[in-house]
Amino acid sequence: MKRTTVDILSSYVDALHPIIYINHFDFKVIDDAIKQIGTNARIVEYNNALGLIDFYNKSPMQECDLEKFLKLTLDDGFEQETFLVLKDIHKELDNPKIISLLKRISEDNLYKENYHATIFIISDTVVIPTELENYITVFDIPLPSTTEILDIINEFTADLEIEVEQDIISDIALSFKGLNEFQIKQILNLAYQDGGCIDKEDKLLILKEKEQFIKKAGMLEIVSFSETIDDIGGLENLKDWLHRKAKIFANLDKAIKFGVDVPKGIMIIGMPGCGKSLTAKATASLFEIPLVRLDVGRLLGKYVGESENNMRKALKLSEAISPCVLWIDEIEKAFAGVGSEGGNEVTTRLFGQFLTWMQEKENTVFIVATANDISRMPPEFMRKGRFDELFFVDLPNGEERRKIIDIHLKKRKKWNKNIDSIALINETNGFNGADIEAVVKDTIERAFIDGKITITTEDLIESVRDTKSISSTLKDKISMIKATIEKIDIKPASREDSGVHQYKNV
Repeated sequence: MKRTTVDILSSYVDALHPIIYINHFDFKVIDDAIKQIGTNARIVEYNNALGLIDFYNKSPMQECDLEKFLKLTLDDGFEQETFLVLKDIHKELDNPKIISLLKRISEDNLYKENYHATIFIISDTVVIPTELENYITVFDIPLPSTTEILDIINEFTADLEIEVEQDIISDIALSFKGLNEFQIKQILNLAYQDGGCIDKEDKLLILKEKEQFIKKAGMLEIVSFSETIDDIGGLENLKDWLHRKAKIFANLDKAIKFGVDVPKGIMIIGMPGCGKSLTAKATASLFEIPLVRLDVGRLLGKYVGESENNMRKALKLSEAISPCVLWIDEIEKAFAGVGSEGGNEVTTRLFGQFLTWMQEKENTVFIVATANDISRMPPEFMRKGRFDELFFVDLPNGEERRKIIDIHLKKRKKWNKNIDSIALINETNGFNGADIEAVVKDTIERAFIDGKITITTEDLIESVRDTKSISSTLKDKISMIKATIEKIDIKPASREDSGVHQYKNV
């Protein structure tokens, strides 16, 4: 147990924090910390299955429920300093009698000079009743730093007397970032049992084990994808920028040692159906790291503090699987109205929590936030420093539309050199990427039904004329998006159309 953790817990006790809620699953780690700060205290433990037990040897002392336990120990704080260690009682915290007893102990601790009792609630699930909100301090055990992870790996290899190159240890240590000591040792044991050594190949094993943590928690979604950067038609400025960042992720340990900052992420704003979601998937493919999606709506809970705890867990999980891409799709819907008069209080707190994490994070979680309409987004979210860069994705220009048509035809093995790109570009003015994909799909379907072997320019143009583009169906929304974008400093994702002089009305 790190000394800093013990120091923080000790300071909470000295400052008369009556209830310290420790959000953790490893009871032994917490017990060790409580022992260190409670050398002069009487430590009494309640276990949900066994009742009153001996804190030191864990043997059952008296079978009782939580209400009876609290009544038995209610006045212990008058005799000597007392620690009441309550494990996995979160389901009991909707019982009015339990709440009243916990409140009574808390108030005695705060207001009676001759009474000293601190309650430790230990659970990996945080439930905070409204009546106890002002008495509870939630404490998260800090995760090991890179230096501490290196110490854990070196200690493990020394115990087993196996030789591992220092470069490999440094590389693997970065993959372990975001895991606790227990999880790191578990994976090291698994890696050693699997091949009898520790090497670079074990990074894949670490990744698979991390994915298990995500699946079990259910707060983030692991996104499977087959898309690559080559599936994006155009957006050359954005793609060039991502290629530069990919070189850093491919050589992360060396880049950090050289003094390069770990990339934070990007925000991609712009028209619906123009490749923002595709870019999130292509980024993970290019960086060769997992893609996880955060849906803020799934984090909302019914208890006080539950939503904030879910956000904290989700962000910790993203750190646990790092390096990874954390994709927040349509982020404006998650945090719309924050800071305004009608803004939801819980959403505002979640936004503040997320903003603080973004600002302070020193991990290898690369954020890809996508948005259509940012007119209701808080301006502080758009400030430089939150993201490495902000990109605007406009409707594709002529050259980009040609590339998108080619990509979708080649993907379906229907591209041929006789197709007139210029004619198609002129016909698809105002179409987005999704519109163009729909045109190609519709054309191929018609050709199959009509018994054709190939498709022609005329076939494609016929489908184009039967398709209503986004420019016609969402004309007002597009105008509003462009008006908002003009007010902020944002980089265009596309280059200027090099072939603009060739096209009419483009």
